[in-house]
Amino acid sequence: MPDKITPCIWYDLGQARAAAEFYVSLGLPDSHVDTVHDSPADNPSTPAGEELVVEFTLAGRTFMGLNGGPMFPQTEAVSFMVYTDDQAETDRLWDAIVGNGGAESQCGWCKDRWGVNWQITPKRLMQFHADPNPARARAAFEAMMTMKKIDIAALEAAADAVS
Repeated sequence: MPDKITPCIWYDLGQARAAAEFYVSLGLPDSHVDTVHDSPADNPSTPAGEELVVEFTLAGRTFMGLNGGPMFPQTEAVSFMVYTDDQAETDRLWDAIVGNGGAESQCGWCKDRWGVNWQITPKRLMQFHADPNPARARAAFEAMMTMKKIDIAALEAAADAVS
């Protein structure tokens, strides 16, 4: 049974399945392409019989990809935020997204080749936000603001420099 609320991601024509297949290849647990639905009738973006909707699961969460066409491009207003356990996982996901036609941004943000925005966020970064020592939290935050991909060791060094 699908989730009560399922995010629907709009893709240019015919790109939803390729995006879903790429996302499930990232190695997040419980990730798979579930169902592909063809359009039962002509509609403004898709002729009858062409792929319209791709349902997929990422890390146990249900998503829908819609082959809607080029009229609504992706923006940073919505992103996939992935909490990573360590630098190796951070590097693996970042490199997969950016290295397959994506683009780097700032502060752990990157964009995949379909324009969908991702935040590859080490759990350690979030722990620094909650650090009871405001000087450590600030130092780690200021270090993060200079980064594209998050470097956990650099965050640690910045926080430790004020301890």
